[in-house]
Amino acid sequence: MAAKMTYEQAMKRLEEIVEKLDDGSLPLEDSIKLFEESTKLAAFCNDTLEKAKLKVTELAE
Repeated sequence: MAAKMTYEQAMKRLEEIVEKLDDGSLPLEDSIKLFEESTKLAAFCNDTLEKAKLKVTELAE
């Protein structure tokens, strides 16, 4: 995953991975690699959303 990836870029990549995995034509090893990448991307997105939520809460106070 790129160090300067945005939330939007990460979500787009996740969508691409889901499409590839849903296709079912990838070898198992490739599917595992994509799954590993997707878990990292999902964690990044979750972290980004949590930070945004905290910032909104701070600003609302």
